[in-house]
Amino acid sequence: MKNSKALFLDLVNQIKIEESQDEIQSMVYILLENRFSISRTDILSEKELLFGQAEQKEIAGIIKRINDQEPIQYIIGETEFYGRNFKVNSSVLIPRPETEELVRLILNNFDEAAGVSDTHSVVDIGTGSGCIAITLALEMAQAEVFATDVSRLALEVASKNASDLEANVQFIVSDILKEEIPWQHLDLVVSNPPYITRREMGEMKKNIVSFEPHLALFVPDDNPLLFYKSIAEKAARALRSKGLLVIEINECFGRDVANVLTGYGFEELDVVRDLFGKERIVKGILS
Repeated sequence: MKNSKALFLDLVNQIKIEESQDEIQSMVYILLENRFSISRTDILSEKELLFGQAEQKEIAGIIKRINDQEPIQYIIGETEFYGRNFKVNSSVLIPRPETEELVRLILNNFDEAAGVSDTHSVVDIGTGSGCIAITLALEMAQAEVFATDVSRLALEVASKNASDLEANVQFIVSDILKEEIPWQHLDLVVSNPPYITRREMGEMKKNIVSFEPHLALFVPDDNPLLFYKSIAEKAARALRSKGLLVIEINECFGRDVANVLTGYGFEELDVVRDLFGKERIVKGILS
């Protein structure tokens, strides 16, 4: 028999990855809460546990996966985004705080676009887990929300999340590099496309490079603006006049992305920094 605090400390000590102590403790809190319904309160109060061989074997397997640098979000199969739990697996990127900032910016600024209709029409390009589209559908009561992705496996995850969270989003398989946006006269196009160059891979952590889908991460070194050019060109044809385009970006290309949007008729360009001071979002209004 072991109490919950002793178990917590034991698991923290077993994790040998290059992360801060706070980050490792956070992983163990998430693991115990999600898999074994052991809360932080239980840990602080040193609640007694009855763990059999099955539980011990399961924990040992999970610790091995963590030490192999598999993200805890994939191990437990979910993560939190904008206060809601989203299912994730290796077919989709793990939603990040920077993308929450993108959603927050849209919710705070969307009505600044002149002439917004009563029923907002929104498209999320490259939706992945669906976190952007689903959050907008739930936070914008009058929105008609659509989402595309080139990956059918990603859309299976997104559709399950929409069903679980009771969000009305229409998902379609579509490749923005080859196809037009399937809807017209839109109020908002939003995207968090692939934007990391291959040469940046060596600077990234193994838990990202080895486990998250490269299809959703990387662009060619010789064409880093590939997705922004395609999104801007096609959004310019799909948005109504004064429609809004908001995209998450590689911090190295903020001004370059803004120039791309300008070339396709977008005005009032704004390059927005994230909480870490990095250029992370570009938004513009179609002339």
